[in-house]
Amino acid sequence: MESPPSRTGLLTTGPSDLDYVREDNMKHSEGFLKLVNDAKSRIREVSVDETRQRLQSDNGVRLIDVREDNEWEAGHAAGSSHLGKGIIERDIEVAVPDKATEVILYCGGGYRSALAADVLQQMGYRNVFSMAGGWKAWKDSDAPVENNK
Repeated sequence: MESPPSRTGLLTTGPSDLDYVREDNMKHSEGFLKLVNDAKSRIREVSVDETRQRLQSDNGVRLIDVREDNEWEAGHAAGSSHLGKGIIERDIEVAVPDKATEVILYCGGGYRSALAADVLQQMGYRNVFSMAGGWKAWKDSDAPVENNK
């Protein structure tokens, strides 16, 4: 069986199995962007600089990376914890039981974190933000990073 033509931004394990999509190198579908824009109309975003200032204030702010496990392991914002977008709804109430806690979410570029922030608000979290630009903006600002490798 022949492999399909190569598609920029997509890595596959086989002819039809989508394994991993790099958020920062791909063009997003119209339907996905519509969902993100809808979520962004209901959530609040903060910049990397605002995030760093809030973390330095030591007011119990939680920075949570919602990217996939392999993305987290390759590198993440120093001081962040990890709850992937696929499990955050299940695990957030154990990780952050106080729904008044300030929670800042980030992903690769700010799209998945916007969707996750919207869901957390629906779950009753009152002080949740999405970090605009995500991991890419964090790295580009020379903010401190950690990795698990």
